[in-house]
Amino acid sequence: MHISRTGNFGKAIAVAAGLVAGIATSAGAADLPKSLIWTAYGTTSSGYAQSVAMGNMLKNEYGTSIRVLPGKNDISRMTPLKVGKADYCACGIASYFGQEGVMQFATPDWGPQPLRVIMTSKGSFGLGLAVAGDAGIKTPADLKGKRIAWVRGSDALNIGAEAMMAFAGLTWDDVTKVEFPGFKDSIDGVINGQADAAFSSTVSPHLKRLAASPRGITWTPMAADDAKGWSQLNGVAPYFSPTKAVVGAEISKDKPWNGAGYPYPILVTNAPRSADEVYTLTKALVEKHDAYKDNAPGAKGWHIDSQSFEWILPYHEGAVKYFKEIGKWSDAAQAHNDGLIKRQDVLMKAYAAYKATNPSDDEFKAGWSAARIKALEAAGLPVGVK
Repeated sequence: MHISRTGNFGKAIAVAAGLVAGIATSAGAADLPKSLIWTAYGTTSSGYAQSVAMGNMLKNEYGTSIRVLPGKNDISRMTPLKVGKADYCACGIASYFGQEGVMQFATPDWGPQPLRVIMTSKGSFGLGLAVAGDAGIKTPADLKGKRIAWVRGSDALNIGAEAMMAFAGLTWDDVTKVEFPGFKDSIDGVINGQADAAFSSTVSPHLKRLAASPRGITWTPMAADDAKGWSQLNGVAPYFSPTKAVVGAEISKDKPWNGAGYPYPILVTNAPRSADEVYTLTKALVEKHDAYKDNAPGAKGWHIDSQSFEWILPYHEGAVKYFKEIGKWSDAAQAHNDGLIKRQDVLMKAYAAYKATNPSDDEFKAGWSAARIKALEAAGLPVGVK
């Protein structure tokens, strides 16, 4: 009888503990709505697949349904977020362009956006110039005088190429710019001998064709400890960082490429988003990572140890609260985040002041660019992408 009572008592404790755990889970989940809307890249993209995988986890673990809206371009992905029809965006580097109010966001309808990061995915791939193997380009300096692809209407690709050249102190004036109508066309151009290099992700399927062609493919090394090279590169595109790519065309764990990269996707929302909601979402993405990490290509990159807390977009206060709670947030990260929020404030005030001058559509982009640079320099802040 004594043993039986002990067993029953133990069972009672276990049941009570389970109830407490259930209550705790419900309390944590209470800050997440029953449904959320995310935007992402197209349905064939890894960003879309990762969003769906995270959505399935949130549904299974928290009862929150995620509707993922695919967008064909940066504007179509970010517009629902801007107008309040989407809650989050699994965006690319255009989220940085949106914060800065540059490129396609340097218009009367857009301007600098008050974006905040939740988390990012840093995968095992890289981003850089895919170089024809027979072009005689062994180092970034060897790009001088070579034919570099320039894709019409693709700011991210062209700034990426410019940044890779800047690593060696080169500009578009030091190479032959070869224009192409699209990304695939630029890779075809390298294969067909019209260009010697084109900017790409190391895992683009089009690069397999280049690697299999008579020209072959190579990647120029960019040493992580080359302070001058990285300073010059980040002067053009501050969102790149040293990356050891282990997947891609002619790249593997046994044959890595020490090059450049940045996170993708970047999960962002607007600054006014509920801190409690963002806290709970961040907590879920971190603590339930095992539940979705193997369910989409690149999803392992959401691991907490892959996060960069001193990057180019500020983190949301709800995410910061969670990072502090688990001991991942430092004083340096806080100072950096405060500086980025100050930058957004400078940009948004400068935009409002410039727009109040009622510039014409024809002069808007050039005028705003000049006003933006003036405001940043007056505040002692780096200009970054122009």
